[in-house]
Amino acid sequence: MSEPPRFDRGHTDDLMSFLAASPTPYHAVANAAERLEKAGFRQVAETDAWDGTAGGKYVLRGGAIIAWYVPEGAAAHTPFRIVGAHTDSPNLRVKPRPDSGAHGWRQLAVEIYGGPLLNSWLDRDLGLAGRLSLRDGTTRLVDVDRPLLRVPQLAIHLDRAVNSDGLKLDKQRHMQPVWGLGEDVRDGDLIAFLEETAGLAEGSVTGWDLMVHPVEPPAYLGRDRELVAGPRMDNLLSVHAGTAALAAAAGRGPELPYIPVLAAFDHEENGSQSDTGADGPLLGSVLERSVLARGGTYEDRARAFAATVCLSSDTGHAVHPNYAERHDPTHHPRVDGGPILKVNVNNRYATDGSGRAVFAAACEKAGVPFQTFVSNNAMPCGTTIGPITAARHGIRTVDIGVAILSMHSVRELCGAKDPFLLANALTAFLEG
Repeated sequence: MSEPPRFDRGHTDDLMSFLAASPTPYHAVANAAERLEKAGFRQVAETDAWDGTAGGKYVLRGGAIIAWYVPEGAAAHTPFRIVGAHTDSPNLRVKPRPDSGAHGWRQLAVEIYGGPLLNSWLDRDLGLAGRLSLRDGTTRLVDVDRPLLRVPQLAIHLDRAVNSDGLKLDKQRHMQPVWGLGEDVRDGDLIAFLEETAGLAEGSVTGWDLMVHPVEPPAYLGRDRELVAGPRMDNLLSVHAGTAALAAAAGRGPELPYIPVLAAFDHEENGSQSDTGADGPLLGSVLERSVLARGGTYEDRARAFAATVCLSSDTGHAVHPNYAERHDPTHHPRVDGGPILKVNVNNRYATDGSGRAVFAAACEKAGVPFQTFVSNNAMPCGTTIGPITAARHGIRTVDIGVAILSMHSVRELCGAKDPFLLANALTAFLEG
């Protein structure tokens, strides 16, 4: 029997605030941590000894967060229920020597991160945000959330065939943003500007991880405001839903039969192979240390992992009204039709029949409809953290998400109901 929903339209309003406040993975995990702190969670350091006390805890590492809630009296071999997601999105990232320019224009040197739709970054007002590493060993988040940069497109008068032959962009030559005027370009100008912006002493910044972001805020769209347009839905939509679901599940306290977990990783968009990516050791280390802190043994760890399930939540493709032939003819996920179950028999997704049953049970309990996504056989299938999680940790994993349009664009599009439908399904899953 389904339970009354935990989340409604207010969840989508809150998602839009979360997207706007999270221009980088570092900001996203800081905002998720702040929300969990309000729900009673506390941060634990990886360098400290952990205790086995009950309650909510989380670990921050770079652009990743692992959070979990241990019910009172949980045995060492209690299984985990994990919501997996990723915090990064395709974008433009600042190079180690960022200051450049030509012909009287001051520019920033950027690299292309992941697989963005490059044309969507043209002629937009862009800000700059990220993490500054300081001389004293600390870090500081920075966010210049105002029109600072622009990647100008070539006028049609100088490329008459652009509408007939298509736009062709060279990643090195055509994607460097302008941010001012001047012939005298000096190394250190950008970092000096950011030190001043962040209120830091001159010369205090010795390292940086900076990325460009659009400053246009998320917005409702459509005649009846039934759509949401905004940046970084892939995949902060899932991070936000997972954070809300974990906080809600923790409210059940000792009634929980599982240990609910949120695992939000960085670097999914470029392969997940980092110390903060899904292909790194972070999740396995946190789960194992949780078992051992409660007095468990390797046998307890093996028993817990064998009964653990992960829902890997990432955005997927809604059927596109202008390109319906690119989709499988019998699988047409629609926006606001509920979360999608992702299936691929070549293990680009980790879902199998038993995993489908787990997800179906959670959706039934939450009173949430769900859909199924399968790629057109003639089109290559994307992937996400699900297969990596299953293979690396031996954990049964199910790939799900929310169907959107314009994936990897600077501004993506989803249904206004789907975010809270996903959050309700994730809460039911974590509660068991």
